[in-house]
Amino acid sequence: MAAETLTATKGKAVAARPGVGPAGNLKVQYSTYSIAANVEDGDIFEMLWLPANSTVVGGFLYADPLDTHATPTLDMDIGFAGNGVDSADPDAFGNLGVWDDAVVTGYRPEAGHVYPLGGLLITDGPVTFTVPTKIQIEANAASATFAAGQVTLVVHYVVND
Repeated sequence: MAAETLTATKGKAVAARPGVGPAGNLKVQYSTYSIAANVEDGDIFEMLWLPANSTVVGGFLYADPLDTHATPTLDMDIGFAGNGVDSADPDAFGNLGVWDDAVVTGYRPEAGHVYPLGGLLITDGPVTFTVPTKIQIEANAASATFAAGQVTLVVHYVVND
C-alpha cells in the first residue's frame, strides 16, 4: 500500500478558520482525526490551518493507545506543510520518536498519549507564519499491534496585527 494524505475536517483548505482579534490574545485551534487503519511511513494527517501572521506559542497532542504491543513501534511527528514562504518541516513541533502509551506517574494516569508541542518552540522560541499554514502529523513507522483510535492536535497561538 502507498502512503496516503488524510485530511481532518479542519485540515481542509475550505475549513473555517478562527478570527484574528487583537494581537496578544491567546487563540486555540484544534482538530481530531479518527485513525481506523494502521499507518505507514509517509502517511500525512492534515490536521488544521493557522491564519496568516500567527505565532505558535504552544499546544498539545492527545491520542488513544494506537499501538498496544509490549514493544511499540508507532512513530509520528508534528510539523507543518510548505506554505509558499516557509519550506515544509515535518517535525517542527515534535520529533516524538516511538509512541509509548504507558501510564506515567504524576503526568498521565491512563494509557494513551499526551505530548506537548516542542521542536522549534524549544530551540528557537515561538514560530511565526506570515501566510496561512497547514499543521500536520506525519507517520514514520507503523504500529506493531495497531488499535484504532483518535488523535487530537491542539495549537496555542497569537495573531500579530
